[in-house]
Amino acid sequence: MILSTLPKTVLTRKKRLGRGYGSGVGGHTVGRGQKGQKTRNKIPLWFEGGQLPIIRRTPFVKGKHRFQVIKLQPITVNFDILTKHFTDKDTIDSATLIKTLKISDKEAKRGFKVISTGKLEKALDINVPASAGAIKAIEKAGGKYIFSK
Repeated sequence: MILSTLPKTVLTRKKRLGRGYGSGVGGHTVGRGQKGQKTRNKIPLWFEGGQLPIIRRTPFVKGKHRFQVIKLQPITVNFDILTKHFTDKDTIDSATLIKTLKISDKEAKRGFKVISTGKLEKALDINVPASAGAIKAIEKAGGKYIFSK
């Protein structure tokens, strides 16, 4: 093996700062300039120049569901969706809702809840949880609420 025939290395080494005047980078300033914030120590990634940080500027989550995970709340199904996708005397359960609304199995784990938004024009048999107003509207339209826990 002849050393002069070896291929040259492409990568250059990282400059070693703070190793004295002989390193070729300077003595006491070692390539960091003269004075200032960046010469003394590292600045944290979340530092925003001294202004109030975003984590303290944003408000707390308030309201009814503040202690619940948002993802676990049920998927709301209103009357407009039911009228659009189903015909008279259809039985609606979670399996049919997953199929017709094309909801993934991961999302479907949250569950469903029928709410009384919109108009229900068809008599449907509903086998998923519903609000009190929705149950009245379902029975008024000629359908049945057959869900039991």
